[in-house]
Amino acid sequence: MTEYKANCSYIELSEAEALETWFSENEEEMIHTADDIFHHPELSREEVYSSKCLADFLEKQGFEIKWNIAGFQTAFIAQWGSGKPIVGFLAEYDALPGLGQEPDCEYKPTHTPGHGCGHNLLGTACAGAACALKAQMEKENAAGTIRVYGCPAEEIVIGKIKMNAAGVFDDLSVAVTWHPFDRNRVSYDIWQAQDVKNYKFYGTAAHASKHPELGRSALDAAELMNVGVNYLREHVADDVRMHYTYTNTDGPANIVPDYASTNYFIRSAKRSRTEDASKRVDDCAKGAAMMTGTRVEIELVTSNKEMKVNRTLAEVFYYAMEQVPVPEYTKEELAFAEKITAAAGLENDGTYFTGLEPLEDEPVILSIGTDVSDVSHTVPTVMLSAAAMCKGTPLHHWSTTAQAGMSIGQKGMLYAAQCMALGSWMLVQDPAKIEEAWKEL
Repeated sequence: MTEYKANCSYIELSEAEALETWFSENEEEMIHTADDIFHHPELSREEVYSSKCLADFLEKQGFEIKWNIAGFQTAFIAQWGSGKPIVGFLAEYDALPGLGQEPDCEYKPTHTPGHGCGHNLLGTACAGAACALKAQMEKENAAGTIRVYGCPAEEIVIGKIKMNAAGVFDDLSVAVTWHPFDRNRVSYDIWQAQDVKNYKFYGTAAHASKHPELGRSALDAAELMNVGVNYLREHVADDVRMHYTYTNTDGPANIVPDYASTNYFIRSAKRSRTEDASKRVDDCAKGAAMMTGTRVEIELVTSNKEMKVNRTLAEVFYYAMEQVPVPEYTKEELAFAEKITAAAGLENDGTYFTGLEPLEDEPVILSIGTDVSDVSHTVPTVMLSAAAMCKGTPLHHWSTTAQAGMSIGQKGMLYAAQCMALGSWMLVQDPAKIEEAWKEL
């Protein structure tokens, strides 16, 4: 970091006056937008209200909007400016099934989808960062293009993969995004390579007591497949994860089931290991079908690579995060954190929020995946993490939803937006850093 600071003439946040001014003037509008999306949660590929809410925000700020990207009706590109560099912010806004929750420290489900991953904050922060960067570039008469990509269906690991395959990120100079977590840091992480598959078994129905010999149980095949996979766990690399659930178990016990299906997530930190495990899981399915006299169809739902980290961008944005003050919390917010910790059984030692964490020397392997990973193989990509929830809050949980809908989550959103805007402005001022990031890629 010392060498990078020495080569920068733009090392103080106060020098980016237009960024600060934009945020001070538009903070309430950002909070309103995030809150609006929070109260209209929509599942993946159904984000009609959410995507329009974010696009309307950007259009009012002077961005031109283009819809129906890569076959998604709820995907858009918002663009301002011209020429190089082209800075792209990757926004998300889909919610999760069954995680609707009031913004309350007690469990109060709404029996709707819910933002248990904080995507109402994620997309809004990306939009805010883009608008603040626009204000700074206008003030300095700086050349360049800003884009916000409205990316649907991240929760089912589809949106950016199809957008990337369609080439919509190909001309970017750099891609920037963030994710809500319980800490503030550059996400110098290897998110996992994943295969998501459906296994559909077809058998022959029969009366399970009177004529069992005539039946060929699809359920038996699914169960035997899972037994095989559970034995397989001993013979894969330590970082390989294989999760499954039954997606069809209807019917009375006295009928041999002629159909059964499972859904699998197969993951590791390296694409080649994921592919090897995925093929072996397929073999378990095929063997189970052969043993039971049934037929199996294997459907690849989606597939993504592991995250490709970029040290050059990580250092630039870590320095930006050093310049932006981390949020301070009111007595009411600390009391909220204390109560939700107790109500949700969160693991922390009573320290609910901390400052900026150091940038790791080596990449950190995560146990989760994201469709951002595919973009990172096309263009230099950086992801930040900001505390939009108190320590110990797990993603995909009602306690995340609760905090995403109130001031704790909103403060994390504003912090992330400022960090992304400042780091992006540094890159606009220093094209050599972008070239360095490309060489690293």
